[in-house]
Amino acid sequence: MLRVNYIRENFDTIVGLMKVRAIENLPAKLQKIINVDDARKVIQQDLEAVLSKSNSLAKEIGILYKSGEKAAAEALKTQAAMLKEPTALLTEKQNQNKTQLENLLLQIPNVPHPSVPAGKSDADNKIEKTVGDIPILYNGAKPHWELAKEYDLFDLELGVKLTGAGFPVFRNQGAKLQRSLINFFLNSAVEAGYEEIISPLMVNEASAKGTGQLPDKEGQMYEIPIDGFYMIPTAEVPITNIYRDVMMKEDQFPVKMTGHSFCFRREAGSYGADVRGLNRLHQFEKIEIVQISHPDKSYNALEEMVKYVESLVKKLGLPYRLLRLCGGDLTFTSALTYDIEVYSAAQDKWLEVSSISNFETYQANRLNLRYKNKEGKKALAHTLNGSAIALPRIMAALIENNQEEGFIKVPEVLQAFMGTDKIVKK
Repeated sequence: MLRVNYIRENFDTIVGLMKVRAIENLPAKLQKIINVDDARKVIQQDLEAVLSKSNSLAKEIGILYKSGEKAAAEALKTQAAMLKEPTALLTEKQNQNKTQLENLLLQIPNVPHPSVPAGKSDADNKIEKTVGDIPILYNGAKPHWELAKEYDLFDLELGVKLTGAGFPVFRNQGAKLQRSLINFFLNSAVEAGYEEIISPLMVNEASAKGTGQLPDKEGQMYEIPIDGFYMIPTAEVPITNIYRDVMMKEDQFPVKMTGHSFCFRREAGSYGADVRGLNRLHQFEKIEIVQISHPDKSYNALEEMVKYVESLVKKLGLPYRLLRLCGGDLTFTSALTYDIEVYSAAQDKWLEVSSISNFETYQANRLNLRYKNKEGKKALAHTLNGSAIALPRIMAALIENNQEEGFIKVPEVLQAFMGTDKIVKK
């Protein structure tokens, strides 16, 4: 969430940078925020004046009673009683103004970094680099959903029986491959200096607002209204919220956390070839990395996180490309995002497996996540996160790209976890 003072002091800069997001009537929306904040100041002044008068009368009444001037004291009590109504009215106006201002601020996305390219959709994202050779498969190679049946790796139909579409059941070597990937990713993150966290799979409304899932993605989240909980779409939500309402010290930076979790997304409106097999699910597993950084060092942290995720993909032997997201594809809360896509040979397409983002102070302002510098001054921290990595599409690319006639090769880094160098038919 943007700060009102930041909007006041950087109005033209914000409007200029936001052009890549193509937000309709943005100047008017920002001006309305300023106007509501101006009204807040007037209400606050009026309320403080009434409260000051009330406090002054209370002191005078006390003095008069002590000196035996009961009649004069009673007269002032009548005056004090007359202040109760304006105090109540101004307090109500103040609360209404606070709610209005917060709702207006929640509708404004983060300001993009100057390096974010213009564009309307993922087709306009900038390819920063492409790494690795596209595998050439044998004649008759199959997409992962056919391989899954042939090698008994996962069962989509059984998931429909148990729950519904988008909830696969992993079996046998498929389940073991999932577990192997989780162990590989988590061990790698811990070795890279991240603290491992096991967090809840449900969060409350304050947590979902803190990281920006609410109100922006409310329709994409599974909600449990009777308890006021939401199923997490990513471990970013609970892990980042560990530092909600926390005052840090400057020497605590950087904070590096990682966690494996199941993720739940409604994915409303998804259809077609892009949702076949493991391409798009309602429930999936992912390892997340989160950093809380000093503002001066957050973009160095972002580059570090990108290189780290790249290293994982390289160790798995998958060709990949790194993209800088355009304004039209940038998430609501992000200032700058890189996507990593791996090539899925049997589908002949690139699949996104990781997004790594710097949110600057946007999440921290919602979270009330601040730090004290060495001079004792308070400031907002920067938050970052990245997928390291989401399992479904990585698994899809791995089994497609490594298929041979009669078996599927297991990448060397996973062989110790799998206990074999190949997956064979049962």
